[in-house]
Amino acid sequence: MSSKLKVNGTVLIHGDADVVATPRAEVAPSISVTTTFRAPKPEDNAPPVDLGDLWNPPRHVYDRETQSNTTRVEHILSKVNQGHAVTYSSGLAAAYAALVFSKPKRVAIRGGYHGCHMTIDVYRKSRDNELKSTLKGSRSSVYPFFPPSDGSNYDDRDIQCYADKIHKVGGLLVVDSTFGPPPLQYPFKFGTDIVFHSATKYFGGHSDLLAGILVVKERNDWQTLISDRMYLGSTMGSLESWLLLRSLKTFHLRIPRQSQSGTEIAQWLHKIAETPAGQDYDGIPGGTITKIWHSSLQKADERGFLPSKQMEGGYNATFSFLLSDGDQAARFPHLLQYFVPATSLGGVESLVERRLDSDPNEDPRLVRLSIGVEEVEDLKSDLQQALQKLAKIKGDK
Repeated sequence: MSSKLKVNGTVLIHGDADVVATPRAEVAPSISVTTTFRAPKPEDNAPPVDLGDLWNPPRHVYDRETQSNTTRVEHILSKVNQGHAVTYSSGLAAAYAALVFSKPKRVAIRGGYHGCHMTIDVYRKSRDNELKSTLKGSRSSVYPFFPPSDGSNYDDRDIQCYADKIHKVGGLLVVDSTFGPPPLQYPFKFGTDIVFHSATKYFGGHSDLLAGILVVKERNDWQTLISDRMYLGSTMGSLESWLLLRSLKTFHLRIPRQSQSGTEIAQWLHKIAETPAGQDYDGIPGGTITKIWHSSLQKADERGFLPSKQMEGGYNATFSFLLSDGDQAARFPHLLQYFVPATSLGGVESLVERRLDSDPNEDPRLVRLSIGVEEVEDLKSDLQQALQKLAKIKGDK
């Protein structure tokens, strides 16, 4: 795995410098919650706003179209993701916008976020249920959501393999890269047509905003998405755009730290999972954890694919493991001190949840961890004491 890949911190802080309508007097951007902007007088000779090209507006007219902080965020996200980024009010709003954009006749989807499955069901209603779901595309306009990791178990998927298959039948590949943000992976390098992110997670990074992102390669596709967004009504809020702009300034510091800590913790937990019952590892009885999923632990498939081929900048910081029974999984989040028992992921604080509480289709034994930026030894000690308590509770029964 390359250790050279990184997100450019200068771009994150100064990547919006070329936005025309951005005031340059401020060091930190102001919070603006206005929805509409004062029209110039005829004698002001103000430049016209071209609604057919909103990439770099000379001034703003209405928040549904452009707003200073939103435009600035989209310029930075475009550079970071190596494409043209459009922001939305949530990750699911972005997923729905991708469906509207691609007008699919078939959807090939396996695992991934259950919310995307529900979004497809909502979109199907607008097509009088003629939209078909399949795991194998057979016609043009095939539209798959293939995440870099499959569901809550986080087995990394070979993006190039899916791109080759879907392009043979004239379809589009949409990759949910929420769990693998830059610099961990760049899906466009492996044939992806549209990259999707829930910006609520790693781009936001502070558990305080809802936002989604679609990234496309071509400027004209970006313009189509912007036009669709106006009338879908899924524009990101002004405060959220300000929060996201703030968060991006530390993005290049947070992601490598979370990836490194997550990988260390996952490999440590894997050693516990490999410890037979009746033996201890690091003071934790074997059999407490029965299985763990993490990209760094994944074996090569029949084609020789390994996650390191596409996750060039580090492994995922969110992963899952199985405890021995559902009762333990329900208790475990509340035995921890530094891990907050809550859903979501990608924030600076570490989170833990029994996935059944968020996704009714999950195994009741499954626990998900999102690793934050705390000291890794403190997080390991916290997990150690919680697992020891679980083993004691089980032994007392």
